[in-house]
Amino acid sequence: MSDDSDKSTSRIKGIITNSILYFFAIGIAILVGYLLYDYLTPLILILVTDIIATIIVYLASVIFQNTSLYDPYWSFIPIVIAIYWFIMGALEIGFGTVQVVILIIVGMWGLRLTYNWIRGWQGLKHEDWRYTKYRTEKPKLFWFINLTGLQLMPTLVVFLGCMPLLPAFTNPIEPNNIFYIIGIIITIIAIFLETLADEQQYAFRQKKEQGQLLDTGLWSLSRHPNYFGEISFWWGIYFFGLAADTSYWWAIAGPVAMVILFMVVSIPMMEKRLKKRYPKYEDYQKRVSMIIPWFKKK
Repeated sequence: MSDDSDKSTSRIKGIITNSILYFFAIGIAILVGYLLYDYLTPLILILVTDIIATIIVYLASVIFQNTSLYDPYWSFIPIVIAIYWFIMGALEIGFGTVQVVILIIVGMWGLRLTYNWIRGWQGLKHEDWRYTKYRTEKPKLFWFINLTGLQLMPTLVVFLGCMPLLPAFTNPIEPNNIFYIIGIIITIIAIFLETLADEQQYAFRQKKEQGQLLDTGLWSLSRHPNYFGEISFWWGIYFFGLAADTSYWWAIAGPVAMVILFMVVSIPMMEKRLKKRYPKYEDYQKRVSMIIPWFKKK
């Protein structure tokens, strides 16, 4: 059997394993949610079940020694949350066109991002370099880092980002609502930018030679255009919440948490690694905006 065939088989096994894991985790979360439905508010109910599903995925990542099993959770669970609140809202206020549009947007974002992860994942033996780094440098503490920093923390950040969807799905929204229109514009542009950035990066990785640095297309205007698209998407979701109920202004904690996560954790860690791998990266940093797409500096 060829190496390509082995890799393909490994990928398929990994994807099937991950799919079964998520089906099981979501199933347990739904069961717990059903049992606690009468005792918790909608937000707290989702938070509790979200944490339970995350812990199940965490336990699987320990068993398989691969924290990348958690990676698609980021893009998959918002779809599940959105569908649940959409159904809950439909039972309360009926099916609204605005709510259908918001659900489609969340689905487009989540499915595309999940697909982007799937095509880059090589299977159960392939773990993201960031997890491998922690596993190697902090072997005795890795279980704690894995549970809290690599899985529960992102789950909480995504939960915060999803909070505006509760009022958006359970309250009527007029199609000409200015906040709704802003939300539509931001999320659609964000999905487009993130998709384009990921496609350019994927195409580059398929043909790049040793030492080459991606600095064309969107990557010539921003060092992290995919992250810019991701952050922007969650700001758009926030405006959907405002369109439904301005008293949910405090849900701004969601997009703010996203900004902090990427600007304080993800981007600095990525930049540090890229500077080590590419001698020309420091020059690239001087010429190109870190996050917001902008004209090259001379």
